[in-house]
Formats: sequence, C-alpha cells, structure tokens
Amino acid sequence: MKTFQNKKHIFFDLDHTLWDFDKNSAFAFEIIFKKHNLEVSVVEFLEHYIPRNHHYWKLYQVNQISHEDLRYYRLKDVFDVLDFTITDEMIHQLSEDYITHLPDNNLLFDGAVELLNYLKENYHLHIITNGFSEVQDRKLKNSKIEHFFQTITNSEMAGVKKPHPNIFEFALSLAKASKEESLMIGDSLEADIEGALSYGIDAIYFNEQNSKTLKPIHQVNHLLELKNIL
Repeated sequence: MKTFQNKKHIFFDLDHTLWDFDKNSAFAFEIIFKKHNLEVSVVEFLEHYIPRNHHYWKLYQVNQISHEDLRYYRLKDVFDVLDFTITDEMIHQLSEDYITHLPDNNLLFDGAVELLNYLKENYHLHIITNGFSEVQDRKLKNSKIEHFFQTITNSEMAGVKKPHPNIFEFALSLAKASKEESLMIGDSLEADIEGALSYGIDAIYFNEQNSKTLKPIHQVNHLLELKNIL
C-alpha cells in the first residue's frame, strides 16, 4: 500500500467529494418545483436527473458542450423522459432558480468536517473544482468550510477543466506547491484521479458508491478512512 508521508499539500474536489451534491440538489428541486407549482415527483425526477447531469458534466469537462447547454439539457432530457409538458422558457427559468437555490443547502458527506479539522494540523488544504465560481464560492461559505482552504482553484480561473493538466498546474502554482508534495482527492476517476496522475500528482479516489475499478488505484469508501492514511 502506497504511503503519502512526504505530502504537504492536499487538493480536494468539492462536489460529490466533500459537498453532498445529490442531497443538496434534491432540496433545491423541491423548492423550485413548489415555487412554480410543477406537479413533478422529486424522487422520480432525480432518478433520471442524476445520471443525465453526470453525462453532461463529462461532456462539459472535455469541451463538447457549453456551460449553457449543460444547464439546459440536463433538465430538458428529464422532462422529455417523464413526458412532462414544459416550455423552453420555464426550463431556462428552472435552471436559473436551481443555481440560485442549490448553494442554500449545506449538507456535507459524513465525516467531512472531522477530516478537515484533522488534516489542517499537518497539511495545507486546497480546492480544485470544475464548478462555476459564483456557485462554488457560495457552497463553501454556506457549508462553513471555506476557512479550511488556503487556495481555491476553479475552471474559470484556470481557463481549462479537469482532467486538463493546466488546471493542476494552475492550482499548484497558486498554492506554491510541487507535484511531489501534493495529493489530489476526488470522486471522478476521469477528472480527478486520472487527471492528477497524468499530470504527475498522486491521487486517492473517493469511491463512496463502492464502484468497481479496473485499474489498481488507492481509494477509500468513507472520508474518515483517510485518517488512517494521512
């Protein structure tokens, strides 16, 4: 088992790693569906939204769709599957309202705050996120964890998205950290893990869903397992 004793800087992904995107997303949809009197089951909607959102984010990461198309089609596809009649105007309004209300909720993964308190004693902590700065900054502030991080790198600042090597280079430069003393922790095999490893940074996969992996990579299923490693 690989050790990480030489590490000084730990870079975290935010969504699906520290910030529980799916649970907070459910709260946001409950609010906006009620606001617009849409008779849609949030549970049924999320069954289709979660995989569609993941699909479009993967396309966005490799520049195959725009920011605007990501926000539009992840909603439109679900309404189409549910055979729910809705105008484009309302979809755009829901998209805006969703972004407004999403950071109002602040559920973190179990053990996140305990882990950050533990790590801050011996490491410099940072964020690398593909999320949009307007939203990610509010998530960090509202969940009361922004003070743990010395630097926050988002794709808008870097001009590219994970897994592009330039966002990791940008983040390390901002943190004044070397590759050898840095470690990436995230939930996306492609964006976080393969992106970091390809750039030359060690990585730990937060595999909360206990998904099968084909490659031998270091992984944990619960955040507090990291206390046994770091």
